[in-house]
Amino acid sequence: MKKTAGVTGLFHDPDQVLKAAAEIRRAGYRKFDFHTPYPLHGLDDAMGVKRTVLPWISLGAGIVGAAVATHLQWWTGAVDYPLVIGGKPLFAFEPSIPIIFELTVLFCAIATVVGMFALNGLPRWFSKWQDDPHFVRSMDDAFVVTVDADDAQYDAGKTRTLLESLGAEQVREVEYEDQ
Repeated sequence: MKKTAGVTGLFHDPDQVLKAAAEIRRAGYRKFDFHTPYPLHGLDDAMGVKRTVLPWISLGAGIVGAAVATHLQWWTGAVDYPLVIGGKPLFAFEPSIPIIFELTVLFCAIATVVGMFALNGLPRWFSKWQDDPHFVRSMDDAFVVTVDADDAQYDAGKTRTLLESLGAEQVREVEYEDQ
């Protein structure tokens, strides 16, 4: 059964893309994206993309890693199996630094990768735009805008007119096979 994915159009000028992104956002659309052959600085701001929470996830995991390492070394050396060797204290912070550092990095790295996958919704095996020839061109020589049909503002005719007024070429409605 075919379903409507939305409307797509092509741009060739990066400055035009930035202006179009701001205008589409101003028109009230929230579920739209630009697919570009290379990164465009300022596109996230023009689209109104919020900053990610991933650095906070990484920081939290690093703090937990440091706390776990410190607690583990204190508990094993001072509580579970205390040994007084040469009059040294049961727990000292200085020799614990390498272990604390390693567990901080380990927890942070794992949380960053898992968080990145979760926030990006990966793995994603299917995209409703993947078979569209415009989408394929975004990897080569064109800037492609896609406006999702599930956007609250979406109306095929109005969306198409908006994209054409912003300078998009080959604007059309895209359908996909529902799986």
